[in-house]
Amino acid sequence: MVKRILFFLSLLILSHASLALENLTASVDKNPVLAGEYFTLSIIAEGKVKGTIPDVSVLSNDFITSPVNTSSRTSIINGSVSSSTTWQMQLVARTPGTYTIPALEVDGETTQPIEIKVVARDDEQQSEDIFVKTELKTKNLYVQQAALYTVKLYVGKELLDGQLSAPISDGANFTQLGKASEEYEVIDGRRYMVLTREYMIQPQKSGDFSIEPPIFNGQIRDGYRRMATSAVGNTIDFSVSPIPANAADNWLPSEYLNFSEEWQPKDTEFMVGTPITRTLTLTAVGVTKEQLPDIQLEDVNGFRIYPDASERKQITRDGKVISQLTISFAYLPQLAGSFTLPEVKLPWFNTITKREEFATLPSKSVSVIHDPNQPAIPQAAPITQPLSSPSVNPSTATQTNVITEQVIPLWMWGLAAFGYVLWLITLLIWRLRAKPASNPLVNTVTDENPAPFISFEEAVKQDNPTGFYQALLRYTKQQNITMTQWLALQPSSLRAQVQTLQSSLYGGNSAKVDLAQLYGEIKTSVKSTVHANKSQNLGNLYQ
Repeated sequence: MVKRILFFLSLLILSHASLALENLTASVDKNPVLAGEYFTLSIIAEGKVKGTIPDVSVLSNDFITSPVNTSSRTSIINGSVSSSTTWQMQLVARTPGTYTIPALEVDGETTQPIEIKVVARDDEQQSEDIFVKTELKTKNLYVQQAALYTVKLYVGKELLDGQLSAPISDGANFTQLGKASEEYEVIDGRRYMVLTREYMIQPQKSGDFSIEPPIFNGQIRDGYRRMATSAVGNTIDFSVSPIPANAADNWLPSEYLNFSEEWQPKDTEFMVGTPITRTLTLTAVGVTKEQLPDIQLEDVNGFRIYPDASERKQITRDGKVISQLTISFAYLPQLAGSFTLPEVKLPWFNTITKREEFATLPSKSVSVIHDPNQPAIPQAAPITQPLSSPSVNPSTATQTNVITEQVIPLWMWGLAAFGYVLWLITLLIWRLRAKPASNPLVNTVTDENPAPFISFEEAVKQDNPTGFYQALLRYTKQQNITMTQWLALQPSSLRAQVQTLQSSLYGGNSAKVDLAQLYGEIKTSVKSTVHANKSQNLGNLYQ
């Protein structure tokens, strides 16, 4: 029994020894190959390996490489165990020449270098069934200027499968725009299926560069046969100019730029509290939509300005990249009077004239009037000149005194004084007996304001944010302060909710505001203000 165990252990040790890596070879399935034609590199390890993949990163210097596929095989014949591992990948060279696949290492073993000869393809012969065309209309670019690179694959027979690589260049980045489109075209009486890809190219450094074209490798049906085929496009040279030293910080290279605006309503006279919409549109050729600058407007005294929703779009047309930014602003007049809205200037670099220019929206003069439905702010009574003023004629003053004494008897002055004292006593008694108002934020209708406005409570019941905000505007106006000044006196939580309400009404923000909660915070703020300064009578919001 012990002898049998020892025998099996010896056999197991010998079998493991026989599984050690014995040989490592590398080979290719084609040599020479055509430029732009894929060939297969196989690396075979005979014996046991530790599962490591050969380092093939050095091949990317001369070839376009595919991912590495790994397969393994183990067999036992008459007690003899054999094992092998195979790594395969596809390689393609873009240009003719002689290349060397260097020695590759696996578990301390190395392969022999392989010399590959790549020959130029006969374009006349290859163009009958399948060929690739490339185009770059703008070949003189500036750094970060966007251009359109088009690739068209023409297939004259039934396409079974294939892959088309992406273009590469040392001086630029490529971004594919959308998916490939498919159409049909007749050339010299032959019908071709045309697959079109569009890439946006953006140079990242200045200099002279070349675009290595895409390479197609696939299979087509030729009668009853399945035939491998490949095609490569033509190389395109282009130059890139650096960013000028005196260029603006916001570098915007374009061959055409348009900056326009639209007002809604289109009047030049507006009303306090009525929002105005200003829509700006910026269109540029040769830049991406991300390159279009964010537009910020200057603050204008007497207006509240809220940014509205913005939209960025990008299209390609006639070999050009065209981008557009549309952004709206809500202007809310706070004061009546005449105002001048400042001009808006955007610097950009004209790639045609090769100089910096400015896109300008001119200043706009507007007039803001009071809302006739709003109570007017009472004006202070003019101060009369004393009789001793140098501008008063003494004789006239004497005559006035004489007339006054004759028209108003002395007993009437005493009666007026008695009535004034009686009114003061009545007012004092009323103030002592009067109960505090249950809700100081309820709107009332008086002789000065005969038209009833929606109150805070009504706006909350109706879930009417616009009516609620208009009620708040009337309240702050009754306090003889602007909305901005009133908000500065409020706690941060109340200030944040009011700003959210403003943004939802005029800034394109869809955030929902809890009007009931906001109303409660306003009442709490009013009560705390009354207790802090009892001498100040807040009164009702609208009187």
